[in-house]
Amino acid sequence: MEKIIYIDGMSCAHCSRRVENALNELDGVSATVNLEEKSATLTLTKEVSENAIKEAVEDAGFTLVK
Repeated sequence: MEKIIYIDGMSCAHCSRRVENALNELDGVSATVNLEEKSATLTLTKEVSENAIKEAVEDAGFTLVK
């Protein structure tokens, strides 16, 4: 299953890499971040809670918009 999330606060490649790494550490998630669109496309191989995704983004220092 694919899911697109939008992230506030990313302004450079370093920012997007931090978010991508944080999301990819979640079990069952393969993430690709698009800095221009301030989004991430998540490919989920199992059920991952919205809360876990939100926490990963926030722990990286950014805000999950939707």
